[in-house]
Amino acid sequence: MVISYLGGECFKISQGDLTLAINPPAKGSKLASAKFGADIALVSLDHEDFSGTDNASFGERQPFVISGPGEYEVKGVAVRGFGVPTVYAGQATINTIYSVSLEGMNLCFMGALSSPEIPAAAKQELDDIDILFVPVGGGDVLEVAPAYKLAVQLGPKVIVPMHYDDKSLKAFLKEAGAEGTKAEEKLTIKKKDLEGKQSEVVVLGA
Repeated sequence: MVISYLGGECFKISQGDLTLAINPPAKGSKLASAKFGADIALVSLDHEDFSGTDNASFGERQPFVISGPGEYEVKGVAVRGFGVPTVYAGQATINTIYSVSLEGMNLCFMGALSSPEIPAAAKQELDDIDILFVPVGGGDVLEVAPAYKLAVQLGPKVIVPMHYDDKSLKAFLKEAGAEGTKAEEKLTIKKKDLEGKQSEVVVLGA
């Protein structure tokens, strides 16, 4: 599995011939957008910062779009979405947390989460997380300290911060005791690589 970070909350995840797009920004977003073909696109929130599924289309490759709570299975990928209240750009709305099972690994995308208080029912379902993607930039999303506290509570093997600027990333790494962590261009990982890891922070540069 190869994970690339494209800024904001946008990730490109590739496994063989399969490609997932996570929260691609739309036209009109202040977040930088990238265009690539995906088989599946996940959208956490109906906002231009995350809903640019057109940017996950390329040529004849049109993604299957998942944009809310529920259980899905597409091309052998199992996806579960859990709706949680959030406030983004001053609007009270619903953010979808996604759990994705791919290549024997469980990925969890927290989306545009503004409060660390996740409903107990959702938290119970989010067990045995291998890689957790958590927003840390503050403002419309989680502040650094609550973001790290929540991440550790969920007990993932790897924590990938997202939705950050240089200041909030630096603060998050300090909070995690991982100041020396250098940004990687991409994360290439297999299930066996996760053995023995516990809440290890991996930074992906956009």
